[in-house]
Amino acid sequence: MTISDTESMADIGICDFPCTTEEERRIVTEMTKEAEANLKEGNLYFVISNRWYTSWERCVGIPTEEFSSVELSEAARPGPIDNHDIIESESDASDPQLRRMLEEGVDYVLVPQEVWRKLVEWYKGGPPLPRKLISQGFFNKNYSVEVYPLCLQLTDDRDGPSTTIRLSKQASISQLYEMVCAVKGVAKEKARIWDYYEKRKMKLLDPSSDLSLEESSLQRDQDILLEVDGSESSQYDISLAGNELALVPLEATMSDATDLMLDGGTLSYGHSNGSKFWRNASEDDACDSSSAFGKGKRRGLGGLQNLGNTCFMNSTLQCLAHTPPIVEYFLQDYSNDINTENPLGMRGELATAFGELLRKLWSSGQNTVVPRSFKAKLARFAPRFSGYNQHDSQEMLAFLLDGLHEDLNKVKRKPYIEAKDSDGHPDDEVAEELWKYHKARNDSVIVDVCQGQYKSTLVCPDCGKISVTFDPFMYLSLPLPSTRTRSMTVAVFYGDESRLWTPYTVTVLKDGSCRDLTNALGTACCLNNDESLVLAEVYDHKIFRYFEDPLESLTAIRDNERIVAYRFNHMHKGQGKVKLEILHGELEKSILTFVSRSPKRFGIPLVTYINAEPLSGIDIDAIISGLLSPLNRIHSSSIVDNGEEKRHIPDVADETSGRLSSKDVETENNTPDDRQLSFSLFLTDRHFFSVKPLESDSVVKPGSVTSVLVQWNEKEHEQYDSSYLNDLPVIYKTDFFAKKAAEQERISLFSCLEAFLAEEPLGPDDMWYCPGCKEHRQANKKLDLWKLPDILVVHLKRFTFSRYFKNKIDTFVNFPIHDLDLSKYVKNKDGQSYLYELYAISNHYGFMGDGHYTAFAKLMDENEWYDFNDSHVSGVNESELKTSAAYVLFYQRVKKSEPEKSNMDMD
Repeated sequence: MTISDTESMADIGICDFPCTTEEERRIVTEMTKEAEANLKEGNLYFVISNRWYTSWERCVGIPTEEFSSVELSEAARPGPIDNHDIIESESDASDPQLRRMLEEGVDYVLVPQEVWRKLVEWYKGGPPLPRKLISQGFFNKNYSVEVYPLCLQLTDDRDGPSTTIRLSKQASISQLYEMVCAVKGVAKEKARIWDYYEKRKMKLLDPSSDLSLEESSLQRDQDILLEVDGSESSQYDISLAGNELALVPLEATMSDATDLMLDGGTLSYGHSNGSKFWRNASEDDACDSSSAFGKGKRRGLGGLQNLGNTCFMNSTLQCLAHTPPIVEYFLQDYSNDINTENPLGMRGELATAFGELLRKLWSSGQNTVVPRSFKAKLARFAPRFSGYNQHDSQEMLAFLLDGLHEDLNKVKRKPYIEAKDSDGHPDDEVAEELWKYHKARNDSVIVDVCQGQYKSTLVCPDCGKISVTFDPFMYLSLPLPSTRTRSMTVAVFYGDESRLWTPYTVTVLKDGSCRDLTNALGTACCLNNDESLVLAEVYDHKIFRYFEDPLESLTAIRDNERIVAYRFNHMHKGQGKVKLEILHGELEKSILTFVSRSPKRFGIPLVTYINAEPLSGIDIDAIISGLLSPLNRIHSSSIVDNGEEKRHIPDVADETSGRLSSKDVETENNTPDDRQLSFSLFLTDRHFFSVKPLESDSVVKPGSVTSVLVQWNEKEHEQYDSSYLNDLPVIYKTDFFAKKAAEQERISLFSCLEAFLAEEPLGPDDMWYCPGCKEHRQANKKLDLWKLPDILVVHLKRFTFSRYFKNKIDTFVNFPIHDLDLSKYVKNKDGQSYLYELYAISNHYGFMGDGHYTAFAKLMDENEWYDFNDSHVSGVNESELKTSAAYVLFYQRVKKSEPEKSNMDMD
């Protein structure tokens, strides 16, 4: 919302501003810095619509992602603060609620309380949306604003309708009791509140508990049940109340685990043989069926319920739950391995929660398991996974494997070992010694099963010093080599009237810079030494932004955008020159007068440079006539198609482009006051907020960018062929056939691995300190595989990130399902087999941020594949496994057989 020229601040209820926009910017900046320097739990922040806040930033001159500092013009002040676009329309006006799934920086921004007060003082408006700062995390406390408090549906067993309870997820169970009792007018000692997930009594909540709601596995929008003292069934059960998420010691016998693995019998919940593996099914992570496990049922086919965008977690868990050595380990008694003293671990709680969840999956038959307790532990130890936003399954896998390792690390006291270089010693000796050092500090089932070893070689480009180290790894993150370059089509405009525009398609590095694009375009269009290109994005028939920074990444430019390059001689854009933008508009048929409304824009803006001195309407009119001269129908027979390089150069006055003054266009019989303009011209700002007519004697004082709108009528359309102002090409057009071709494009998993192992220089932000030069150098780095684990996890890097955008790569990767032989890539010739079989895949469908994760996994006990789509599990053919959605691949090493003995037995 902006204020038009005809409105005043008084008309819309805004007080006179006590300071300038520059002063506003200074005050808000200082207040924000002060708030950031004094973070503490409980501080208030306010949610503001990003739409309104962005308009305020433009007004006060704060650069945004859309408008850099050099592009900001004198924008009008925004109107009152308006948050209605981010709140639920049906919510109570006295208690407005945010719409679900909003994204910070896209839909809303957060400002400290002091900043909110100032903005309201200046602009009024609202409604206010206060939120508290909370701390999260187990080891390192991280502050975050709780934008979405926990919302619970309270059911009172004395009446029908439910009541909505909202409070912080960091609030304790005791505080929940106090709020519920206050709402219902019940004495706390008479109230009993149940975790009533899916309308079933899961567990009784302890009124004296200090556990937070998040730690107690309470989820958004779930039900809680209030029982008031008076019935036998609602008597408080101390045995249940004291068991909330407690760390349960594992004392199962080997026979228990063997029975579960071999289906030799049943394990009932609460059995009397001393085992504490199992809790009552009503407590948490319950299955859909009361009979959780029975003899003869097919195990391992249990689904995982989606708790709200937790498909990323479910996909990862299903892949690990079908990793044979992981399953075998967690179905045995691993209590002696839990390390509660490791400062890098989670006191064994993560491993315990994972083990309990895995046991439920393997004892649930084909029922669905609700992973609420595990989700609560995950959020506690990794706050970035809290809430209900979509996350990365590979990122979650990396955290989980590392966390399980630290929780199960048998090394209680890690010895100090100094890192050493090879210093010319044989690689096998150095690698073995470093692996022993690594095992002396890290000894767990995760290391035994999932960790391998790299050989890393660094070469100094100056002195030639070679440094060789051997480092452990948990997974391989492989780039997709076919995505290193991209084709970009850009229209090159000529600001010297010699021609209109010509499209050029060039190939550049996908993660290259704007300088790479301009260099490629310059070569394609035969740019002279005294010429340069100005890149700009055209959106909605106006210049959306200029790419002023030559180092800006090309990942900021999407395929569906329209980019133009204006070509100028250096003398055109020399010192003292500023930009003049020519926009095009025409009146719609339903509009009778132009005075009451602006014309509808069309076509492509034209850009040239002019002197930064006052110009008259006649001057601007002459400049526009020159720029449009290639479209003059008189010369239409000489104008060739847009795809051609050469165009007709009309007979116009030299120096027209940006160097006309009123004396250049005067004649002996005509003065500027007498001469009529060739076009209907209007002076506007770059954002089209205001439109003012230009007369022949109007005086225009150019700013850094001056925008003029040409109103086209029938006369202009008859004289000029406006069709050449349309059909600006997009960067890359993906039609149906091109998309099918892209889907059919296949790159091999081996080519991804070779790209990963290729030698490349370190980045400028990752310099290496050379022990020979005693200086930081941009060394060349080469990775080799030295030791491979039994379980090999391969991550395909499908997601790319930039300052502005996140992008997903849908390239099809052809990966082996059987007989993945990596022998030739392993430098350590130890005689081991490096033949692998695929057993699980984490898939990602859709786009970054709003896609969906599933898992393919092969059942341990049979050679059949299944599709795990949250709670839904179905069979899948092996021929359907290879898709462009494959994101993380799980391989198991094929153990060496004993062919001689087998052959003898066969004989």
